Amino acid sequence: MAGDDKDADDKTEAATPQKLEKARREGDVPMSREAVQAASLGGAALGLAMMGPESGRALMQATAALFANAHQLQPRDAAIDLALAAAPAVLGVGGLAAVAAVAATLLQTQFLVSGKGLVPQFNRLNPIAGLKKMVGPHALEELARTLGKLGAVGASLYWQMEDIAPLVAALAEGPEALTEAIGTRLGSLLTATLVAVCGIAAIDLLWTRIRFARKMRMTREEMKDEHKESEGDPHFRAHRLALMRRRGRRRQVAEVANATVLVTNPTHYAVALAYDRGKDAAPRIIARGVDELAAKMRAAADKHGVPIIPNPPLARALYKVPEDAQIPEEHFRAVAEIIALVWRLKQPRY
Repeated sequence: MAGDDKDADDKTEAATPQKLEKARREGDVPMSREAVQAASLGGAALGLAMMGPESGRALMQATAALFANAHQLQPRDAAIDLALAAAPAVLGVGGLAAVAAVAATLLQTQFLVSGKGLVPQFNRLNPIAGLKKMVGPHALEELARTLGKLGAVGASLYWQMEDIAPLVAALAEGPEALTEAIGTRLGSLLTATLVAVCGIAAIDLLWTRIRFARKMRMTREEMKDEHKESEGDPHFRAHRLALMRRRGRRRQVAEVANATVLVTNPTHYAVALAYDRGKDAAPRIIARGVDELAAKMRAAADKHGVPIIPNPPLARALYKVPEDAQIPEEHFRAVAEIIALVWRLKQPRY
């Protein structure tokens, strides 16, 4: 136990995306059973609200017919009639409850379907590990959850059942009034129970996420080892390169705000030039892009008031020059004319 505590204390780093993805492939994802149960109860309540009144009337009619013809009906026929009357409600309520439970499960697991949970794990048969679960923190957590659920649901039911006057009054008004009163009271009981269960589910859902994040924590050594392994993974390298490209594109667009002028193709190429007369010996290329990136650079230039000058031959030629480099001498004249034009446009007119 002391070793386990020390190991948990060493795990101070949040889980990496690689570890979370590996756990997901193995079917290890945060799952709140209370949320699934609350969704199932909600589906059942919806089914009762939709089909309960009609099915209740059908069941009452079948029961009345059963008593009226009790001397003629066989027990088997009577049971079939009652089952047929109750079937729509039972199937509807059960079906909606099942659909809601499946939906809650898929939403929590982000539509994960894994067969690893079906593979037998013989280490679960270890009696010592089972005993630790029975007397450890997990058992106390389960006990607290159960007591909390019983307390919340019990309080809701007690609050609803405290006043039985409407039921007593309905006894004197006949079977239909009594049935309506019972249905109303059952609806109130179900609503109160659903509210209590949903509150418990919300707390359990949050706690499940926190507990899973703690379980997935890593030590610094584990992070170093994972980094070494991922360096040789082609999928990781591809992901890292794609991330670097996205960051590079965002940086290119952001640099346009610092440009003196944007030279364009005008649709396929865009090159941002910056020139400070008191600082730079020659204009510099601070950003360049093609196609979609060029379009984003043009939009950024419009946003920040950077002049856009169409010059297809010059734009294509400057696109071949590395970023943060001065323009080649052969383009001095063409670029100088463009910058002079930009300065003239910026001069105030009187």
